[in-house]
Amino acid sequence: MSDLSVNAPRLWARLMDMARVGAIPNDGSRRLSLSDADEGGRALFVSWCAARGFSVMHDQIGNLFVRREGADPKAAPVVMGSHLDTQPNGGRFDGVLGVLAGLEVLETLADARIATRRPVEVAVWTNEEGARFQPAMMGSGVHCGVRTLDETLAVCDAGGISVREEITRHGYLSGLKPGHHALGCYVELHIEQGPVLEAGGKTIGVVTGGQAIRWYQVTITGEETHAGPVPMAMRRDPVPVLARVIDLAQAVGTTDEQARATIGMIVAQPGSINVVPGQIILTVDLRHPDEDRLTEMHTRFMAGVAALDQARVGVAAVNSWHSPVVRFDAGLVERVRDSAAARGYLAQDIVSGAGHDAFHLARMVPTTMIFVPCRDGISHNEREYAAPGDVAAGANVLLDVVLKSVNRP
Repeated sequence: MSDLSVNAPRLWARLMDMARVGAIPNDGSRRLSLSDADEGGRALFVSWCAARGFSVMHDQIGNLFVRREGADPKAAPVVMGSHLDTQPNGGRFDGVLGVLAGLEVLETLADARIATRRPVEVAVWTNEEGARFQPAMMGSGVHCGVRTLDETLAVCDAGGISVREEITRHGYLSGLKPGHHALGCYVELHIEQGPVLEAGGKTIGVVTGGQAIRWYQVTITGEETHAGPVPMAMRRDPVPVLARVIDLAQAVGTTDEQARATIGMIVAQPGSINVVPGQIILTVDLRHPDEDRLTEMHTRFMAGVAALDQARVGVAAVNSWHSPVVRFDAGLVERVRDSAAARGYLAQDIVSGAGHDAFHLARMVPTTMIFVPCRDGISHNEREYAAPGDVAAGANVLLDVVLKSVNRP
């Protein structure tokens, strides 16, 4: 496996070129899903693919599939991939590495004139981040039947623009019916988005699965009134209750060392300095690698919210999304281990703390992921950084896993 390696300078140059699309200060990138910047990144990627003669298909939710044909075109392809959309203040590697490393593998196979029995593809999944449209992992979710196309097209962003409007504007509705493009297996390279690999001096994370995730929208409803004339005791003020919801989330998220709780958004309405808010909306993200433990966290959180609900200030929570615990294919996981060992890369098994498109794909086909370190464990941030040597190592392991998979039944 280790006789062939990717063109590391070419891969790094592509990562830097992609970062210039939607560039923001401090080396960050802002390509919110289905925005013009996101489409600019996709157009650049497609131009690189077309220059090498790889075919490009899309489906009705905007997922892209780039294909290098195999000797048996009817065989289900070996697929790599990730996403090109970013967080509002995103970095240069999250998602992008998996897509561009996939293209690099296709080019390395073409440069070496290696014929494969099965086709090899790169998938670009729509709206993995969930920053503009919720939920996250939207395109892969529709492909895998987790969500329907119609319900997903009806989702709107904060400005009232629907997924359907953007999908139509960019011409994706003419594409394949989601899920009708069959995949054989799926491998996703990604930065770890945490500090474990770097702290342990490891180059490769052998990802065995992913933790369960639940998202909530909590609404606290009081009454708008002037900040001056109304005495404190007579107000229906949701802010004190917000403090209790925050305490509740923190308590649920510290039940054990593996539990996680995050409040990512808090919006007070109408949002005026001299008005007592009439309503506060916040999001809560709960995670745990054990499904039963996450269920216990869910039960405790929902019971706590119900206990805070009262006549003067109402509190309600909706569990808007649930991604169950994921366990990746043992055979593909072993191929990642074998590649790291053969190339002399220090590796360790790891469970993904973040959600990825691979979580949905694992419901349908053999799937695994490969992690490489990111500096200080930082991602979803302009400071996100992965060293060139680690990027190349991850791409080489991806190449090896593909080569070990393309000629199997």
